[in-house]
Amino acid sequence: MFDRPLKILLVSSEVSPFAKTGGLADVAGSLPKALATAGGNVYGGNDVRVAMPRYKQSEGAKYLMDFPVPFGSRTETAIVRLDSIEAQYRGEQRRVPVYMIDNYHYFFRDGIYMHEDDAERFAFFCLALLEMLPRLGWQPDIIHCNDWQTGPIPFLIRTKYRGDDFYTRIATVFTIHNLQYQGNFSPDALDFLGVGDQYLTPDQVEFYGSVSYIKMGIVYADVVNTVSRTYAAEIQRPEFGARMDGLLKKRSADLYGIVNGINYHEFNPDKDPRIFRNYNSHSIEHKKENKFALQKELGLPVREVPVLGLVSRLVDQKGLDLLNRIMDDLMALDIQFIILGSGDPYYEGQFNSFSDQYPEKMVSRIGFNTVLAQRIYAGADIFLMPSRFEPCGLGQLISMRYGTIPVARATGGLADTVNDYNPVTGSGNGFVFSEYNSHALYDAISRALRLYGQNPAAWRRLVRAAMEIDYSWARSAVEYLQLYREGIKKIMQWTRSA
Repeated sequence: MFDRPLKILLVSSEVSPFAKTGGLADVAGSLPKALATAGGNVYGGNDVRVAMPRYKQSEGAKYLMDFPVPFGSRTETAIVRLDSIEAQYRGEQRRVPVYMIDNYHYFFRDGIYMHEDDAERFAFFCLALLEMLPRLGWQPDIIHCNDWQTGPIPFLIRTKYRGDDFYTRIATVFTIHNLQYQGNFSPDALDFLGVGDQYLTPDQVEFYGSVSYIKMGIVYADVVNTVSRTYAAEIQRPEFGARMDGLLKKRSADLYGIVNGINYHEFNPDKDPRIFRNYNSHSIEHKKENKFALQKELGLPVREVPVLGLVSRLVDQKGLDLLNRIMDDLMALDIQFIILGSGDPYYEGQFNSFSDQYPEKMVSRIGFNTVLAQRIYAGADIFLMPSRFEPCGLGQLISMRYGTIPVARATGGLADTVNDYNPVTGSGNGFVFSEYNSHALYDAISRALRLYGQNPAAWRRLVRAAMEIDYSWARSAVEYLQLYREGIKKIMQWTRSA
């Protein structure tokens, strides 16, 4: 069955451009486009579709159908609306259908997450999605689930719907984007899913007295993956395993890592309308014009000096405690530093304080501004990602696309995508440190600054090499197609032995 395009349903709680709180939405909005055009035939590639809840802020989707969903001790109505996202296929526009599952009570409210009834809301979403498929008359080969909000889907297919022939041939892939977010709820959550408490055991869905939606996905999906090979290994250790390292080690034979991609149409310095001057790997000299314009825009002295950039959520995960410890030392150097982000008020206050203390050298912008973010990616020379842990990371991929060299800690996706520069061979695409301490970070920054200042020709070669690496979704899509086929093989083996 592998000599034909696949039927793929990608399920996510958020999908760009319809609803977004973070990187999950970017993945769910971009990967389907690449899958729709990868490994296809003359009819236009794989049959890829997307499903998500319809939130209050989502507009424009057209009514498709509605149906009752048995839900606990009552029945709830699911309304399915249809929208689409566009993908390029052989020079033509193709549309990837997006099914939005609507229910006024559960989804017409401000904010996507952090509601008291999230267990109930996403249980309804998962049940409604599975009830929708036979009514569509479309049976996917693969349901690709993402994060805890979709974890009940593999569980339900293998338990509640086990005896239904429609579902037995559907393979499931479960992607962990960040193991820290688990969806752990009261055991009563099983009532919403319409199953008994016989599943409330440590080897099934029980997790320290709770029902864990992410554990449902990990235990019951045919294949599990996370968003980098190194993170897949890290989460099998107590340091990064968030108390699930034993379970993940048990599933290690079915646990894979695939690095996320970025949208090369959106992140393209040669055509990006948000930056001051377009350039590519063969016109690197124009990149400097973006630096001078950025300095002017932010009120920094306009001069040839190495500019460090950081675009990030301002939280502990991102290694900002290391940065705080060396900030005075950095400010003693002949550099400028631009920070854009929001998050923990402590870090917001710290960076604003440093900006006030060093107004000629540092600018801190609290909040998020997509245009300014792109101008930092294009205008900075060095991009900092000293993360404590990083499942994948997109900042380093975007910065390299724009020829801004990352300084990164060797963890998770950073370890898989940033290779330390070797001054002897000229290999590498950034500057890497391993130990989680401020001295190691300062040393990596110093090595980058020395190359920038002492060997401009080598720096240009490094910039060009970074810009020409392929971290597009087209590359990742090929790996996902292979992962889907692994899931299908397992289903075929399972149905033969059943």
